[in-house]
Amino acid sequence: MSEREIDRQLVERVKQGDKRAFELLVEKYWRKLTRLLSRMVRDPDEVEDIAQETFIKAYRALPQFRGDAAFYTWLYRIGVNTAKNYLAAKGKAMPTVSERAYSDDEEDVEERLVAQDINTPESELLSKQVALAVNEAVEALPEELRTAITLREMEGLSYEEIANLMGCPIGTVRSRIFRAREAIAAKLRPILGTGQDKRW
Repeated sequence: MSEREIDRQLVERVKQGDKRAFELLVEKYWRKLTRLLSRMVRDPDEVEDIAQETFIKAYRALPQFRGDAAFYTWLYRIGVNTAKNYLAAKGKAMPTVSERAYSDDEEDVEERLVAQDINTPESELLSKQVALAVNEAVEALPEELRTAITLREMEGLSYEEIANLMGCPIGTVRSRIFRAREAIAAKLRPILGTGQDKRW
């Protein structure tokens, strides 16, 4: 049975009044949701508050959930909108990538971008420079590009899932991710010494 089918069955059980089924969904997606939100909101306490509010909204809206999208895509959309509203109410910019946003994935990014022996002082310095440049480049992106690249590279969502989440066509998602990658590549070229014809 696929994850989507399992989620669909849990949602049906919740609709029939099974509160334990919703607890299982919370347990399953709490960490993934808070990871996503922590890329948009710097304060861990605010992340917790937004995550709780997201699940409350999801619980109330479950009767309208038709299963057209995967449950977690639907949940992420609620989370992103809740974070936007929360930050707008606080008068804060939306969203920025915190320094710790890449802590879980920094090694993966560096391994993809820098195929060198990571044990030498030179390569360790280069890895840190690459990680810093990637972080700075992502922080400087416009909101829609930053959200798209984060969902794709950090959360591993498909283009279709990102399109559902962001409420735009797949072509727009592809364009946003392409533009985001180009902006990141422009930051990395001076560090990696690559030409204009290569991304990295």
